[in-house]
Amino acid sequence: MTNPTNAPNASAAPPLADPRNGLLKAVGLAGDVLAAVRPEHYDGTTPCPDYSVRQLSNHLVSVVRRVAVIGAGGQFFSVPHFAEDVADGAWAEAWAAGAEKLRSVWSDPAILGREIGLPWGPVPGAVAAIIYTNEFVLHTWDLARATGQNPEWDEAVLAAPLAAMHRAVPREPRGGQVPFGPVVDVPEDAPAIDRLVGWYGRKP
Repeated sequence: MTNPTNAPNASAAPPLADPRNGLLKAVGLAGDVLAAVRPEHYDGTTPCPDYSVRQLSNHLVSVVRRVAVIGAGGQFFSVPHFAEDVADGAWAEAWAAGAEKLRSVWSDPAILGREIGLPWGPVPGAVAAIIYTNEFVLHTWDLARATGQNPEWDEAVLAAPLAAMHRAVPREPRGGQVPFGPVVDVPEDAPAIDRLVGWYGRKP
């Protein structure tokens, strides 16, 4: 998994008071980008070296389902890495159903202090919200880049993921448990999305 949930000490990033707004906005934007994927894109490559457009679309559906499941107290590994039950081209419909469930589960403010089970151990819901905002943002960028889309990024939504990445994933050394490439330097005044993907090792 080349996503923020593998970052060591990701839970060390102090959460915002209520990061759910950022999570839900990231989910909404991901859904818009996924809905614009066309058949001619399916076999294309993405900036995420592990996934084609088809595989990344399937993975995103799996992630939105997983965030709903773990938010409700379910097991992380009860949701497969890929949503193999979803046919090509049916990702947007499956995403909408998963996103609706996620919004329902995460609408309860008590979730912010509840322990959420992740592979390396439990983290507070507020921390999990930032971790998954990060994952949705990165893979939305991957999918948008691969399919020629230019979504509008909310700078406020990106602030918490960017701060969390800087704290949780060092500039160097990278390797072992850190599944990211070398930092791609971008200007300090570059858009937040460029600074975030650059820290992951993507070329904005």
